[in-house]
Amino acid sequence: MFENLSKAPGDKILALMGEYAADARPTKIDLGVGVYKDEKGVTPVMTSVRKAEERMLSNEKTKTYLGIAGNKGFGTAVLDLVLADAVDLLRVRIAQAPGGTGSLWVLMQLINRARPGATVHVSDPTWANHIPIANNSGLKVATYPYFDTVTRGVKFDEMLAALDKLGADDIVLLHGCCHNPTGANLTDAQWDQVAASLARTGALPFIDLAYLGFGDGIEADAYGTRKILSTVPEAVIAFSGSKNFGLYRERVGAAILVARNAEEADVTNSQLLNIIRGAYSQPPDHGAEIIRTILQDAELRAEWEEELGVMRNRMISLREKLASAIRERSNSTDFDFVAGHRGMFSLLGLTADAVEHLKAGNGVYMTSDSRINVAGIPEEHVGALADAFLGAIR
Repeated sequence: MFENLSKAPGDKILALMGEYAADARPTKIDLGVGVYKDEKGVTPVMTSVRKAEERMLSNEKTKTYLGIAGNKGFGTAVLDLVLADAVDLLRVRIAQAPGGTGSLWVLMQLINRARPGATVHVSDPTWANHIPIANNSGLKVATYPYFDTVTRGVKFDEMLAALDKLGADDIVLLHGCCHNPTGANLTDAQWDQVAASLARTGALPFIDLAYLGFGDGIEADAYGTRKILSTVPEAVIAFSGSKNFGLYRERVGAAILVARNAEEADVTNSQLLNIIRGAYSQPPDHGAEIIRTILQDAELRAEWEEELGVMRNRMISLREKLASAIRERSNSTDFDFVAGHRGMFSLLGLTADAVEHLKAGNGVYMTSDSRINVAGIPEEHVGALADAFLGAIR
């Protein structure tokens, strides 16, 4: 059966994790893996999450199946969190999925049913898993200009010009906030122009919303998503609760679709649920019930938002401290962009040789494209890290 298979390429981030674990140097620093870490280097369980779980254990009466669409209360709570009043909910349907990645997969399968072999346009660069998921779903992939390697900002004029050339059969994958891997994000005014472009061309917006609340706050981070949904007739959104609720291992996400009217929403949703039934059949409940419990309880929600704010502000502070330390040592503003980026990541623009030098010589681990997880920066070693970066590029 299996003699004709060849070995699949290894996952680079998992390989990097293995290298880091095997490194015996006590001063090693992990800036590669994309999880939030606190000042102790631990990915914590939020107190609001722990309280929700304790409540669940006390009140749970059954372990029966949820149904194909998953936890309905979770769906209601997520729609309120993400959409607010941006769109008539009669046009909206939601299905729970295993993580943001599962949500992406389900929605790309849906798109391929609607437009077999259609083209998904992704930012250059984009999250490493976007392209394989699209290809494995039968879709074609193209890129639109996004990251400026000189300014470390967004090539917005070029991006908009590319989007303006698309048509009604095209899909545009947008990072709703906290762009991964670059950390460079659109302004509200630029989101307005993107929404207007999509309305003109009829291209379908596909929003990956993996970091809501990790950039500048929930309302600020939701601006682009809500603006687009209030402007165009159709859209899909892949939501993740991994980062903002710290529920990485619970794999909790949601596939959201917005149709032109309620009738089309029902028809499209029937296909979405059919895809789910033919794959993992029904989603798990634990993570979804945690999020539902938090979002539908005023006290727990306030505590969660406060904890999320602490995480967000810590990352912003680390960005500012690293940029300042590099500026002080180099008398240059070349890395000031790190302070202006938002979310967990920044793309430094280092060469592969510099990345390897940092790993071998300093025990500083990052992905080969020089994406760093700013939450992995040890605050007490910011100066040493700045010295290492400057040494590598020199």
